[in-house]
Amino acid sequence: MKTANRALRSLNPAYLYLLPSLALIAVFIAEPIAGSGWMSLHDWTIGEETHRWVGLGNYAELLGDERFRNALTVTWLYTAVEVVGQVGLGFALALWLRRTTWLTKVLRSAFFFPTVASFAVVGVVWKFLLDPQVGLVNGWLGRIGILGPTWLTDTRLALPTVMAIGIWKGTGFSMIVLLAALQDVPRQLIEAATLDGAGRWQQLRAVVVPAVRPALLFTVVIATVTSLQLFDLVYVMTSGGPLFHTESIVAYLYQRGFVEFRMGYASAIAWVLFIMILAVSLLQLRIGGRDDDD
Repeated sequence: MKTANRALRSLNPAYLYLLPSLALIAVFIAEPIAGSGWMSLHDWTIGEETHRWVGLGNYAELLGDERFRNALTVTWLYTAVEVVGQVGLGFALALWLRRTTWLTKVLRSAFFFPTVASFAVVGVVWKFLLDPQVGLVNGWLGRIGILGPTWLTDTRLALPTVMAIGIWKGTGFSMIVLLAALQDVPRQLIEAATLDGAGRWQQLRAVVVPAVRPALLFTVVIATVTSLQLFDLVYVMTSGGPLFHTESIVAYLYQRGFVEFRMGYASAIAWVLFIMILAVSLLQLRIGGRDDDD
C-alpha cells in the first residue's frame, strides 16, 4: 500500500489531465483501427452470422482486382495533379498578394472562400454549373458560339474536370499558409541579395524558397493526404463514372463495404490506403527535412 501511495505521489499531474483525451482516443480511434485490421483478415460480410478467417486472403485478392488497380491509378494521378496545382498556384498567388492593400485583402478573401465550403457542397454546385442542359458554363459558351461538352460524362473530360475543381477548392489553403510564410521572410535577406546584383528570379530561388521551405513542405503533405482520400467530389459529381474513370480508392472502398457489404474486403482496402498515406507522408517529411539535418 505504501508503495502504491508513493507511486501516486510521484505521478506527474499532467498525465491525469490527459486521461480523458486518451480515453476518447482509445475508444473512438484506436479501437476502430484495431477492429478494422482484425476485420480485414476475415471474410466479413454484413448479414452473415459467422465470419470466416481468411488471413491475408483479402489482400491477395486485391492484387488481382482490376477495378482496384484502376482506382489506384485514378487516385495517384489525381493526387499528382492536385499537389502540383494547389501548391504551385497557391505559391504564385501568395507572391502576387503579399503586399497588403485593400485590393489584395479582397482578393485573398475571394481565393480563400472555396476552402471554407465542404467538398460535398462544392460538388453539388459545380455539378449544376456543368450540367450540359441547364448549366451556366455551357450557357456562357453557347453565347459565344461554342458547343459545350458533357463535362462529367465524357471519359476524356470527367477526371480532368474533377481535378480542376479540386485545385480550385484547395488552392486558397496553400495560398494562405504560404502567404503567412512569405510575410515572415526577413527583408534584410532580400535587400542583401538585391545589393549583390540578384534579379527577382534569383532572389526567389536562392532566398525566398529556402526561407518558406517548411511551409511548402506542410502544404505538400496536407495536399497529398487530402487528395489520396478523394471521395466527396466523385461521389457527388460522377459516382465514379463514366466507366470508372473517376473512381478513387475511397469510392471503391465505399462500393465494396457499404453497397456490397463486404466489410472485410473494404477494411483491407482501407489498410492499404493507410499504409500508402503513411509511407508517402514519411517520405515527403524525410526529403523535405534533409536540408535541416545537414
